[in-house]
Amino acid sequence: MDGTGGSTGAAGVDRLHLGGATGVVGRCRDFVSASLAARGWLDDPQEEQLAVVEDVLLMTSELVTNACLHAGGPQELAVSAAGDRLRVEVADANPVSPELRPLTVPAYPGGHGLRVVQRLAHRWGSEPRDGGKVVWFEIDHA
Repeated sequence: MDGTGGSTGAAGVDRLHLGGATGVVGRCRDFVSASLAARGWLDDPQEEQLAVVEDVLLMTSELVTNACLHAGGPQELAVSAAGDRLRVEVADANPVSPELRPLTVPAYPGGHGLRVVQRLAHRWGSEPRDGGKVVWFEIDHA
């Protein structure tokens, strides 16, 4: 995980601390991509697996962007795996759980991020943590 500013923690968790970071969405995508590479998720050139990797990066972008827009920015990004299941978590200092917005016209910008996560992730949610929350998603290897 060189050059990403993150660290590989215990039990196979890769963590990127983000307090006050700029260019945070790109940094997080790069960090998750490096974590996926280290876990072998980029070793399979098949179209289905490449699509799963793109989905992971898109969902990461959506959660990080939501933290920037609604929670004062993300504090930490964590990537972990159990077997073929990958989990990405974005922690922030706002204790308010995210909510799906009512459906709007798809051509209008904004309000679609959690719907994207809901449709692409196998599981997703949020939980309170340290005065804030963690919003997470899980996806299985193709």
